Amino acid sequence: MTNNDVLRRLRYTFNFNDQKMIDLFNLAKLTVSREQISYWLKKEDDPQVVNCSDVQLATFLNGLIIDKRGARDGETPPAEKRMNNNLVLNKLKIALALRAEDVLDMMSTSGIRMTKPELSAFFRKPDHKHYRACKDQFLRNFIQAIDTKYHVNRPEKFTPKREVETVKKAELPKKDYQAAKPKVSKIYINPNATKASPNDDDKPKRKVLKLKPSDIYKT
Repeated sequence: MTNNDVLRRLRYTFNFNDQKMIDLFNLAKLTVSREQISYWLKKEDDPQVVNCSDVQLATFLNGLIIDKRGARDGETPPAEKRMNNNLVLNKLKIALALRAEDVLDMMSTSGIRMTKPELSAFFRKPDHKHYRACKDQFLRNFIQAIDTKYHVNRPEKFTPKREVETVKKAELPKKDYQAAKPKVSKIYINPNATKASPNDDDKPKRKVLKLKPSDIYKT
């Protein structure tokens, strides 16, 4: 794992913002800028990414130890000039106050079974006969186990709901469509119609001639 990868994963796990990252470096007596933090946290394929040096990563982890465990009496221990996976593993173990049993339990959640002597070999000095180098895969799984146990969720932004006043629509009076029908006589007037005179009843009615069939077909 690269130093930048370790830095990114720990920032994500503990939900550190830029100012918190700067404060952790300051605890270990190193002043960094927000711009430096931004360049270190960029993705590996980003052309603007800047490699985090061993001294800078060691300083950050020392600041994490001070933040989690408190500062020791006396001077702040200097940052290592050369870092490896074993040192990263050891500093994270110290920062989180993990015992060997805790580490074994956390690794078992990642599907890695190992004994206590196998784990202690990672924390021995390089010149010890039982020293064992920590590989990238183990360190990656360990940081993932830390994320599973200690992950800090980002607080959700509270957005108050707007109070919407419900205005009732004014009830309109019901229309009487039956009464609203217009009279046909007022709409259309036949110009050829003749007005009935009051004396029409006095006129003699036309007689209707009724013929018998025998009268029609006489030969």
